[in-house]
Amino acid sequence: MIFETFPVGPLQCNCTILADEETREAIIVDPGDEITSIHRRLVDLALTLKQILITHAHIDHVGGALKLKLLTGAPIYLNEGDLPLLQMMSAQAAWLGMETPETAPPDEGLVDGHQVGLPSYPARVIHTPGHTQGSVSLYFAPMKMVLAGDTLFAGSIGRTDLPGGDFEQIIESINSRLLNLPEETRVIPGHGPATTIGEERRTNPFLKLAGKERF
Repeated sequence: MIFETFPVGPLQCNCTILADEETREAIIVDPGDEITSIHRRLVDLALTLKQILITHAHIDHVGGALKLKLLTGAPIYLNEGDLPLLQMMSAQAAWLGMETPETAPPDEGLVDGHQVGLPSYPARVIHTPGHTQGSVSLYFAPMKMVLAGDTLFAGSIGRTDLPGGDFEQIIESINSRLLNLPEETRVIPGHGPATTIGEERRTNPFLKLAGKERF
């Protein structure tokens, strides 16, 4: 297995490459920026990109997806709940003082319960709305790992004060859809360091403040 997570763009979004060393097939999650470097890494590793998976349609996570698709031919997957955010990319860019990236509708939806990823490294899509209405997490059960986008962070949760955000909804998503995963499950968030489900159950102050922590 090849597994690399690294920050890209001004907001340091965590971009992930996951590949099968034997077949040389790969997926990429959240290629928000620095696509030239990401593509160079694929070339250096002699990987064929099969899927571009977007956890949600904020500019720092989706901004480079179309450019990567044009370079590789790989389809883009995004939950349809975030299509309104995709359509307001110019407004998102204005919030950050950035140029507006070119975007296009996804080729496939990230539908709750569906399987994506590689044959040797499958992931189940978990719809986790609250940060945005189309936010998803990708659960790789055999690897004991979940890519949580901006839903759950180490010691924090995703902000809910942008369009499509809902504080009660994100708390419900975390409690009912993520905290029921095995406690040893490694959490790769959309920004910052990794954590585990068990650690967030025990110590995440936002979940404690909500009064809904599970043990």
